[in-house]
Amino acid sequence: MEYIRVTKDNLEKEHICCAISNNKDVQVSSKKAWLSDRFDEGLVFLKSVERGKCFIEYIPAEHAWNPIEAPGYMYIDCLWVSGSFKGHGYSSNLLSECIRDSKEKRKKGLCILAAAKKKPFLADPKFLKYKGFRVSDEADNGIQLWYLPFGQDAEIPTFWECAKHPHIHEKGYVLYYTNQCPFNAKYVPVLEETAKKNGIPFKTVKIESREDAQNAPTPITTYSLFCDGEYVTNEQMNDKKFLKLVNG
Repeated sequence: MEYIRVTKDNLEKEHICCAISNNKDVQVSSKKAWLSDRFDEGLVFLKSVERGKCFIEYIPAEHAWNPIEAPGYMYIDCLWVSGSFKGHGYSSNLLSECIRDSKEKRKKGLCILAAAKKKPFLADPKFLKYKGFRVSDEADNGIQLWYLPFGQDAEIPTFWECAKHPHIHEKGYVLYYTNQCPFNAKYVPVLEETAKKNGIPFKTVKIESREDAQNAPTPITTYSLFCDGEYVTNEQMNDKKFLKLVNG
């Protein structure tokens, strides 16, 4: 299996998204801008040669855009294998390379977000369990922090208190998001316009710094939708899905 490591030097020419083929799409450019600022913090983006169908993205946990306490760990932002590439060992291969690289960098282990049952845009818990990961913490909304320690003395990663009980004090719909997921550049404005046209109370909170992300009221900062203070979903929505949710 042949892989390419995306860096500042080749970022502009490389295809980095699992679903968007046009490198000039605003969704891709927003994600690339986010990636570019993270490389100096130790982010690694490793992808297969097959145009974004398989990739892993990871970063030292202290620089992760999530409210986690995992000193000395590597945090996996995303491990993605799509379509016909599933079932051919790509996930295992990418994870193995992440483990090798992290051990070489003297990390204590890996951590990643998932849930007891597979949720959109989150890691598959069955795969994680098969690879030796364990649950180290769980928020009230069922989002779990899984970890793979490299040694018996490794500390157990946890969520910050702000993320253990996902709740805000604002009424209406409130969406927290970042540019980490490319789809947000397209679909967040769609929701804003849909809400405006239909008189739906709706507010967006764009997280633009690691500090804000690490103090967010949710374990998932890429996309977290709240309604009347309660967490609803991390699944990106188009106008139809959003209206279906609002209308019950």
